[in-house]
Amino acid sequence: MIKAVAFLVIATPLAAQGANDPTKAAKGSGQLPAGWMMRFDPIDNPANVRPGRPTPAKPTPDMVNVVTMGSGLHFTSGPAAIYYNPKDVGSGEYAVSASFGARKSMQHEAYGIFIGGSNLQDSTQSYLYFEIRPGMGDSILIQQRNGDVSKNMNRILPWTSTGGVVSVDDPADGHSSNTLMIHVAKDTVHFIANGKLVKALAKSELKGAKTDGQTGLRINHNSDLHVDWKGVSK
Repeated sequence: MIKAVAFLVIATPLAAQGANDPTKAAKGSGQLPAGWMMRFDPIDNPANVRPGRPTPAKPTPDMVNVVTMGSGLHFTSGPAAIYYNPKDVGSGEYAVSASFGARKSMQHEAYGIFIGGSNLQDSTQSYLYFEIRPGMGDSILIQQRNGDVSKNMNRILPWTSTGGVVSVDDPADGHSSNTLMIHVAKDTVHFIANGKLVKALAKSELKGAKTDGQTGLRINHNSDLHVDWKGVSK
């Protein structure tokens, strides 16, 4: 059953992706599955701050559509956002994971999971995220958002090939399926795709990013994804 939740969306609007890649508002109900919350990207997301881009409209919850479907959630996004359930908090040693299924290619759009979230509804938001973009190959990204301004985005691992571990878009119909996990050990964080370790980082290499905190999903704009959110496990 889908119920309305309070959307604590800040007044800072999401930047459009440019004239050649506009954000397409999905026709949503303005509701999320029970317990879930969201936060739109701020206007100066680094991928969006480019000369000549139009001033975007303020995003609203009805510009995305999220519904319970089978055992998972189906996301049809307009604006890019993070999604999370406040009960899914990780601390100490733990793992968080989700499986993603795209029915068609979303080209360069990325999606993934995050950990260490704090202050997610204000300008000091912070989280560490792990993303893939199967429409552009088998690469991964590990990055920290630390506040709303672009200069505070800490790129820990730039887009890097996994050597075929990430399943790319099928050439026939564009579909892809991938499972991502972040495993937090005592001194190391393991980034795992489809059951294989693709990157291990000492906590000292995280550029100050925390591992304790809120966990959830990060989904870029114009996405169409089915997600089996597995949450936090010890």
